[in-house]
Amino acid sequence: MTQPSQSRVLVANRGEIALRIIRSIQERGDTAVAVYADQDMDAQFVRGADEAYALRGTSAAETYLSGDKIIAIASANGVDAIHPGYGFLAESPTFAAQVQEAGISWIGPSPEVIELLGDKIRARQTALRVGVAPVPGTQEPLTGRGEVEAFIKQWDYPVVLKAADGGGGRGIHVLHGEGDLDTFFTGRDLTSGSGAGFFIERYVPRARHLETQSGRDSHGTFTVYSTRDCSVQRRHQKLIEEAPAPFISPEIEAALIANSQALFDAVGYVGLGTCEYLLTEDGELYFLEVNPRLQVEHTVTEEVAGVDLVDAQLTIAEGGPIPLGGEVRGHSIELRVTSEDPANDLIPTTGTLSRVVWPTGPGIRIDTGIGEGDTVSSEFDSMVAKIIVTAPTREQAIARALRVTRETVLDGVANPLPLYAHILNHPLFNQAQGGNLGVWTRWLESGVLEEFAAIFKAEQEALSPATTSGPTPTQERTRVIIELDGKRAELTLPAHLFAGAAAATASRKPAQPLRSSREQNRRSGGATPLNSDAVIAPSQAIVVRVPVEVGTEVAEGDILLVLESMKMESYIRSPRAGRIESIGVEVGANVAPGAVLATLTPEPVTVEGGQS
Repeated sequence: MTQPSQSRVLVANRGEIALRIIRSIQERGDTAVAVYADQDMDAQFVRGADEAYALRGTSAAETYLSGDKIIAIASANGVDAIHPGYGFLAESPTFAAQVQEAGISWIGPSPEVIELLGDKIRARQTALRVGVAPVPGTQEPLTGRGEVEAFIKQWDYPVVLKAADGGGGRGIHVLHGEGDLDTFFTGRDLTSGSGAGFFIERYVPRARHLETQSGRDSHGTFTVYSTRDCSVQRRHQKLIEEAPAPFISPEIEAALIANSQALFDAVGYVGLGTCEYLLTEDGELYFLEVNPRLQVEHTVTEEVAGVDLVDAQLTIAEGGPIPLGGEVRGHSIELRVTSEDPANDLIPTTGTLSRVVWPTGPGIRIDTGIGEGDTVSSEFDSMVAKIIVTAPTREQAIARALRVTRETVLDGVANPLPLYAHILNHPLFNQAQGGNLGVWTRWLESGVLEEFAAIFKAEQEALSPATTSGPTPTQERTRVIIELDGKRAELTLPAHLFAGAAAATASRKPAQPLRSSREQNRRSGGATPLNSDAVIAPSQAIVVRVPVEVGTEVAEGDILLVLESMKMESYIRSPRAGRIESIGVEVGANVAPGAVLATLTPEPVTVEGGQS
């Protein structure tokens, strides 16, 4: 039965996600309503919306994660429907239920389905019930270390512990030995807290990450718009995605589609979602999870299937038939452009985009929510843009993507485009045949990222000869356009050589934005702290656990704090034996690079099992 029309749709998200959804709403002739945090008041998605309302706050918790504020704004302003985008509240069954209880249409699967499939443990149970094989693992939330040790005794290391309510790479912990097990349980009680708990799986070291962009309407019609490959990852966070998935047999493709339909039919799924799988080098196909929402990489499916997936979501939510995509044509590759430094372990950076030049030409799509003069904040996701290239063949799409890495200019923040050029040129990315997987989910961490960093460092040193004083502001570079025998060339020189020349000052900008941002980050806080007794944050992150307190005696190497950055946990360890003198942060705090997390007593103390 067709539902009432949704003429006023609120987008409960920000940035390029919100702008992407706003455009589809407006193309239907409907009114797009935005909500915004204080720092987003003049953002592109706010300017692009028909109406925009303040959430009054700066942090995610008091803005885009505040369901009560969002529903209050929607109710007060005649909103018919809420689209959650992806991230934030998109996979919250509680929020979805609150929206429906307020008499507002929810653009997405029902709260009950989100609870069944958004929770990874329940999704595993559902998969087993319909004959879809997940990676071998436990089917109930873990209650303590004993269960983990029993599983390890059966399967041996490595294993992976996953948060049942994790997503997008968050809440994943690979254990290679007892030391990792000790670290995982430091300051953690699996039976406490409001989370959905953890489960454990056998770790699959070499596998491709495959997906189906699936949809099902209220009439029971199911479709897969395309398959995708998202194997180029760092810390389980996707970097490059493509559609359709290359180098898979017709049998594997048929299994992907059949398994996805079995999962959607089993729970009465209504809406769009993504089913994710691992394909091992032995040809085994394992179910991973269902993401009951649109995903970042939905764009590549849109390009090859010829369908607006947001429009499809809105149609399905109104009770209409699922729009069917056309035959998959061509090949599409998405490059996630983030403000992260690939030459420094992809650490997030912040800054203002002083100059932006996007590539143009056939088959190029730019999805972004920020532009020249905008600031990348540490409060929210590091995504700057998504560049999607499409061509008749995969080989042509790769060539086009390489052109994109050369043409794009993003001065003011670090970005991974130089790394992407390295990946796109790599032989393993370009072919997979016989028993060869091509790239796999931990491929970058197998030495490729270090290989790139070494090449990049050599290029940097060639441009910036080493000095005894280390990097200083006067070592910034400036670019001068010259002609040599009638041939145009760029000459890069230390900026201070032109400090007195007004013309050079006007044209001064970094010759290599990634390189200059990296030096600036190092100068502004990523180096040795002034107080050697201070423990500082190595990068922008969120504090997730503090297993020590003031007065605790620690040994060298003991875990002092646990931070989450790039959706992965990192452990801050004591640089020496001592006693905790102060703790400068609390759980949930968002810390900047160089922030003082804790301090140790000025003089080392003797700690049992440690050094004095």
